[in-house]
Amino acid sequence: MQKDIHPEYQNVEMKCSCGNVIATRSTLCKDIHLDICSACHPFYTGQQKSMSDRGGRIDRFKKRFGGLSVKGGE
Repeated sequence: MQKDIHPEYQNVEMKCSCGNVIATRSTLCKDIHLDICSACHPFYTGQQKSMSDRGGRIDRFKKRFGGLSVKGGE
């Protein structure tokens, strides 16, 4: 590496609003505050609801529009 052209790369702490602290390295060189992290995000914690969990909406859509088809060539 050439001298004096690269930014400083130091240890920083990322602090989430849930209280989780993650130690990492960054060129920002100051602590980072996160709104959401992998410890509290619904996708990673398994609390996220998928569309298959809300089957009532999908079934209702299929009842209303399931028999309709697109006419081509007109």
